[in-house]
Amino acid sequence: MTGPARRTALRAVLGAACTGLLAGAATADARHTDRGPQGGLRIATGESDGFYAAFGRLLAGQVTAAYPRLSCEVIHSEGSVANVRLLRTRRTDVALTLADIAWAAYAGSAPFSRGVPLRAIGRVYENYVQLAVRADATIGSVADLAGRTVSLGAPASGGAVLGDRLLRAAGLTPGVDVRIRHLLMPQAARAMRDGAIDALLVAGGVPLSVLSGLDTRPGIRLLPLTHLLPRLRAGTGRPGSGLEAVTVPAGAYGGTTEVATIGVANLLLCRPDLPAPVAAALTRVLVRRATRLVPTTALGTQFLDARSLISTGVVPLHPGAVAAYRELHG
Repeated sequence: MTGPARRTALRAVLGAACTGLLAGAATADARHTDRGPQGGLRIATGESDGFYAAFGRLLAGQVTAAYPRLSCEVIHSEGSVANVRLLRTRRTDVALTLADIAWAAYAGSAPFSRGVPLRAIGRVYENYVQLAVRADATIGSVADLAGRTVSLGAPASGGAVLGDRLLRAAGLTPGVDVRIRHLLMPQAARAMRDGAIDALLVAGGVPLSVLSGLDTRPGIRLLPLTHLLPRLRAGTGRPGSGLEAVTVPAGAYGGTTEVATIGVANLLLCRPDLPAPVAAALTRVLVRRATRLVPTTALGTQFLDARSLISTGVVPLHPGAVAAYRELHG
């Protein structure tokens, strides 16, 4: 399901499906206000002006509101790959990561040389892969990027890994057929305005500020990507790729038309040794405060579905999260 029907359904899920779980939420939150874990919690997100960071700030605020003795620090990073490394080296406690990167890390497949012990708190929302070109460019497909310069995002981002795979799925060899740059979002926006790059790839919510800032100068178009899904899925070497067809709605950026692109679920991960009470507290916040965890700029195309939170693929749920889901679902 895509387009208006999907967005309507997602809003209905967020509003109606969560209603049952959230019944009495105010009372429940009040019961937990002076209880629960205490200490510090580090949350690894992404670039400071990206959707990861926006969600992370909301999550930190809601965790502290529900559990005042648990103080949160939002850590900015290059993205998914960097966040897995932060978990592995114990420099963060929880982290947001694209599902396909999380699964690769858990299995020890590229871009990771060995398996990373991970647990999941939940599947929180969907990233939309958005490959933008200048509105006046004679580029209609990913294959047309041959001979062009493309920014795939920060080197340690999940978008950079997926962008490399997208180009290869379109029959292009990065660094040979396409000149690749790995720019942070503000740098990529300036390069697009200056004509130093022909396209930029980002993965996150809709709209993203880096693209909103380009929708009038120089003006952008999003390239369709769903036709590459079969090759992308076949190239994962895993039974589930975590990728699906989604639609960026018309008008998301200026006068852009509706575009069929690729969505990938986003997981909230932790280390196996995260204390169970902390994992349970995070889970309760995700469920009870779901409607307060969607950035105000979102068009409703993302989701934080109380019923799909447990769908974390090959990465097992943390035992503390399992206990909280059972408590909440009965």
